[in-house]
Amino acid sequence: MAEYHEAPANATAPQKLLNWVDNRFPLSKLYSEHMSEYYAPKNFNFWYIFGSLAMLVLVIQIVTGIFLVMHYKPDSTMAFASVEYIMRDVPWGWLIRYMHSTGASAFFIVVYLHMFRGLMYGSYRKPRELVWIFGCGIFLCLMAEAFMGYLLPWGQMSYWGAQVIVNLFAAVPFVGPDLALLIRGDYVVGDATLNRFFSFHVIAVPLVLLGLVAAHIIALHEVGSNNPDGVEIKAKKDARGIPLDGIPFQPFYTVHDIFAVCVFLMIFSAVVFFAPEGGGYFLEFNNFIEANPLKTPAHIAPVWYFTPFYSMLRATTDVMVNILSIIIAIAGVVGLLWGGFKANGKLVLLVACVFGVLLLKTFDAKFWGVVVMGGAVIILFFLPWLDRSLVKSIRYRPSWHKYVYAVFVVFFLALGYLGAQPPSAVGNYVSQVGTLVYFGFFLLMPWWSRLGSFKPVPDRVTFAAH
Repeated sequence: MAEYHEAPANATAPQKLLNWVDNRFPLSKLYSEHMSEYYAPKNFNFWYIFGSLAMLVLVIQIVTGIFLVMHYKPDSTMAFASVEYIMRDVPWGWLIRYMHSTGASAFFIVVYLHMFRGLMYGSYRKPRELVWIFGCGIFLCLMAEAFMGYLLPWGQMSYWGAQVIVNLFAAVPFVGPDLALLIRGDYVVGDATLNRFFSFHVIAVPLVLLGLVAAHIIALHEVGSNNPDGVEIKAKKDARGIPLDGIPFQPFYTVHDIFAVCVFLMIFSAVVFFAPEGGGYFLEFNNFIEANPLKTPAHIAPVWYFTPFYSMLRATTDVMVNILSIIIAIAGVVGLLWGGFKANGKLVLLVACVFGVLLLKTFDAKFWGVVVMGGAVIILFFLPWLDRSLVKSIRYRPSWHKYVYAVFVVFFLALGYLGAQPPSAVGNYVSQVGTLVYFGFFLLMPWWSRLGSFKPVPDRVTFAAH
């Protein structure tokens, strides 16, 4: 049992109240451990604001979502009309709806930037593997949450986008048709699908998401934050056990984050009030038309934050599968001719390559497209073990590593753009190259991340006062 502390006789009423709470709940202890006595590296830069912004957008989404649910009706005959009612008749309903729709895009913007910062500075490396894995879990939950919420307005793009994505599950061998039927709850996207997606969007996925966010923060505060130098500040402490290169999160970084929040809210407000559709990227124009199962839109595409992965799905054609088979065969031949493998290793490599080619030829391109789209997200979970670099931060890696990251980012953005455009021959070729670059970046990382001349990493963080 915890020790009971009496408040001093001259304590004020707020102090007595806090003491009463602390004797029953570790409020002050939590504040100290996670705020005032949580020491973060003093050399944080611009890239370290996006974690706090993600928390802010999560709160915006939860609060606006609560108010939207008060007026929304999860019924296929009334869903679209209820959204129109929110937009036209509910006081300030248009603002709540636009905040929620813009917030979804804002969420993915800050999360993509947050993950890219982790990629640049090696924030997934030991001892932060679990921090990264929980973060990837959050990203996966966000994708599920966004996809299920996308159907709820019951517009043309919502309906047909859901129809296309759910039908992809039918490509899974043996269980595909039953799996698609289970997800839809019917033979076509309809009222049963809407109710399922609504319940998952409002209750199930947010609960998992909040649990992962809590685990992400707890794991982060257990091992400490990374920094642009990739130096562990806990390695050098003063006589009181405080890191020499650390400063308390409160008040130093709370002020830092409050400034970032103010800038973010100005941009966010400008979008909400002046361009909530985002030029058709945040809210597609087809989604302002009620869903019609008898009329297919000329071009069906997901929201922008799914388009890189959708582009990979479209790029996986029979030609792409043949190219992958050739690449595996060439890799097998090179491995057999290379003297680095022993006889047993060469035999294992040969069997693996033959099995891989046969597997690629067994199932059709549609199935492999689903595998590629899902694998593009799942591969992120293995990043801590794929990166074999001698240092964490890109600052101390060979200069040409920056160009590798730049090529990766360019092709990822190109995949995102092409995924939102109607299919074309040129676009398909670029998407196929982009898909190979995306997976090559990760799968070849154990090799290329060790190459080059690495710069010496300082014992302590480099910091210049502003």
